Amino acid sequence: MNELCDDCQKWRRHYGWYLEHYPLFYYNQAMKDFMQKYKFQGQYHLRGIFYETIKEAIARIKYDILIPIPVTKNTLLTRGYNQVTGMLGDIPYTELIIHQNHQKVAQSKKDRQSRLQTKQPFLLKQGVSLQGKTILLVDDIYTTGRTLYHAATLCYEHGSKRVQSLSLAR
Repeated sequence: MNELCDDCQKWRRHYGWYLEHYPLFYYNQAMKDFMQKYKFQGQYHLRGIFYETIKEAIARIKYDILIPIPVTKNTLLTRGYNQVTGMLGDIPYTELIIHQNHQKVAQSKKDRQSRLQTKQPFLLKQGVSLQGKTILLVDDIYTTGRTLYHAATLCYEHGSKRVQSLSLAR
């Protein structure tokens, strides 16, 4: 039997369930440097570096709908792209979750406690049914899990039978 990590145990106590999460890499200095260039310095050409690894990992997961974590409208306008959908390339995904905030304080600017206290920022697009579906959420970095748990909660509230997640790094 696999032991749950400390984060999963805390989330299970909080929600009564935990997110089956698949991180591909550790968030070490090399990954931090990569994300700084790709995500914060706008070096979009770096999006394909991990494409094959992401594609292979996603191919091993059973799901009905793959949903990337969205960015705010302000981030999309200022950065010019969603770093998650950029990394997915031509892997089929469906943008069903939207940010209800036009802008927000970036998670990377918050400490752990502030991240954990973040209110639900997401909405499901109108007219969408996730009834009985298995969802795979994809994000770039899993730090506290707060973002993915907000998205997963939304999916469960709209009828999903199972929600899993994958991140480039944790």
